[in-house]
Amino acid sequence: MGEIDNPLLSETALPQFEKIAPAHVEPALRQICAEMADGLTALEAAVVPTWQGLVVPLERLQDRLGRAWGTVGHLMGVANSPELRAAHDAVQPLVIEVSMRAGQSRPLYEAWKALRDGPEAATLTAAQQRIVACNVRDAELAGVGLDGAARDRFNAIQLQLAELATRFSNHVLDATKAWSLELTTPAEAAGLPPSLLRLAAQMWREAHAEAPPSEDPAATGPWRITLDMPLTAPFLQHSKRRDLREAVYRASITRASQPPHDNTPLLDEILGLRLELANLLGFADYAALSLVQKMASEPATALDLLERLRDQSLAAARQDLADLRALAQESGQPEGVDFQPWDVAFWAERLREAKFDFSDEQLRPYFALPTVLDGLFALAHRLFGVTIVAASGAAQVWHPDVQFFRVLDEERREIAAFFLDPYSRPAHKRGGAWMDECVGRSRALALPGEAVRLPVAFLVCNQTPPVGNVPSLMTFGEVETLFHEFGHGLQHMLTQVEEGLASGIRNIEWDAVELPSQFMENWCYHEPTLRGLTRHFETGERLPLALFQRILAARTYRAGSDMLRQVLFSITDLALHHGYKPGQGESPFDVYRDVASRTSVLPPLAEDRFLCAFSHIFAGGYAAGYFSYKWAEVLSADAFAAFEEAGLDDPTQVAQTGRHFRDTVLALGGSLHPADVFRAFRGRDASAEALLRHYGLLDAA
Repeated sequence: MGEIDNPLLSETALPQFEKIAPAHVEPALRQICAEMADGLTALEAAVVPTWQGLVVPLERLQDRLGRAWGTVGHLMGVANSPELRAAHDAVQPLVIEVSMRAGQSRPLYEAWKALRDGPEAATLTAAQQRIVACNVRDAELAGVGLDGAARDRFNAIQLQLAELATRFSNHVLDATKAWSLELTTPAEAAGLPPSLLRLAAQMWREAHAEAPPSEDPAATGPWRITLDMPLTAPFLQHSKRRDLREAVYRASITRASQPPHDNTPLLDEILGLRLELANLLGFADYAALSLVQKMASEPATALDLLERLRDQSLAAARQDLADLRALAQESGQPEGVDFQPWDVAFWAERLREAKFDFSDEQLRPYFALPTVLDGLFALAHRLFGVTIVAASGAAQVWHPDVQFFRVLDEERREIAAFFLDPYSRPAHKRGGAWMDECVGRSRALALPGEAVRLPVAFLVCNQTPPVGNVPSLMTFGEVETLFHEFGHGLQHMLTQVEEGLASGIRNIEWDAVELPSQFMENWCYHEPTLRGLTRHFETGERLPLALFQRILAARTYRAGSDMLRQVLFSITDLALHHGYKPGQGESPFDVYRDVASRTSVLPPLAEDRFLCAFSHIFAGGYAAGYFSYKWAEVLSADAFAAFEEAGLDDPTQVAQTGRHFRDTVLALGGSLHPADVFRAFRGRDASAEALLRHYGLLDAA
């Protein structure tokens, strides 16, 4: 299969998603890996320690592999299939081997150091100097200094970890698909809101295509509840059947912990290999290795922040739980019945309705996806001066639901583009939400006749899909998630860095990369912004001001509990990678329970196997780095405070501050250390005060 008939080998500006088939993956990647190996050999033989002699040719070599393999990885997340998995698994070792070959090349490492220390260094821009310094560091962390058996073992571990991460992720996806609860009577569906009944009826219909059609399936059922979040979360919030809530909750916390999709043995295997990898590089543990590449720099610094957040949150969280228990008893939950984890979401929703007189279901009709997108794009225009226009048909897509948009600057020139894949598809698409790069901004990789290659992003969510003639009606949480991923996309798309190795989200320390995403979430609590992106899908009415004021009042509802949940995950992650010895008595679940004893007000069940589905740290990029969400939230809250100080009701000041944010946080990418980028925007180092104030926890301890 040659370049002409293999879309993964084509040099088109964007991937040809409608032509790519699993059969294309192996021949394309084998060819690209072979070409990259030959290219590395040639570069090593003739490398000149200058920008043009080292960095530009290496960027070109890496980009061809990165684009093809990135496309395959993207499809694994959004259009998974057994055939694609097999093809991916067949070539993954080749991709890792040639990538390690580049990272461990002694001639290239010596060239990087010679460029750093040579006469050309003084002529390099700050962005170029940082790229050089980071590549020297990354080569050392990639094992360039290892020889013989140590290097062989290091490389074998890298291959094994990649295979285990893929298997872990596949187990989670398969376990999510494998479990369901079918409701056949109105009594079993008691309390479920109309939006969930519509979706659950559609899920049942998709699983029973042979069944005769029902006149009103949402009202009469049957209904199918799966472990997909748009179904599980509202079920736990609203089902009046405590026994069924228990069944769904237990299935959720034990997901991917039983054959044939059991991740239990993979936990210690992954953790043990990471520890060995760190030791080979001279680090005490994997957390020490991970933190070298982060703002926090060492585990103790990250833990100091997490401990402060825990201390500020515990009292509020204890009160949260006491309030729920009291409401449950007042509402008739029998005395002597212990309050259990499957009661939390249900009674939390009832208490929120009582305290603030609104529910997620009341909000949904105002948040139809097309209207939300219009409002989000209007905000981007006000803050950053960009215009976003739909460009249906301008790019090939991997599913009919996927939309394509172009980003224009003040002069209506195209500066970026993005794909949006908004809806849940549990059979073929992994859960959660994420942003990834399709292509990055780069001067060296510009197409003929163009000055720079423009960035293109993937924005992926898993929100409630349309049902029948009803559009996708979003929960408020789904609106926040969309804003979050769009923030990531903005940093990728609005970068002004033209060196591809530091543009957009590249080369940014992991605990700073969430800054723009979490910053954008704050605008969901800004009255003109939020009401501006609402319109009742039936009446056209904007969100009533009174309802917005209740949302704002509810912002700090259960803030202590929400904070502790993230602190629990973050400290557990660090504990598993800092001090834990796999296979020496304790299990990962023991570590989780120990951390929970200090950070949770309602202990997890003995059978809780949440870690078996904790893909962020076992199959994603957050190993010994989950704390990054909280670290970056400190940065993002302080950044939003700049807008508060300028005056949120002053459009001129908001626009000026927005342009400053664009010109620093969004424009500079990985060209400077994130602490320097933050100082360029804020004029000082970050403070946690704004975050605690937004959570209502500043004086809670």
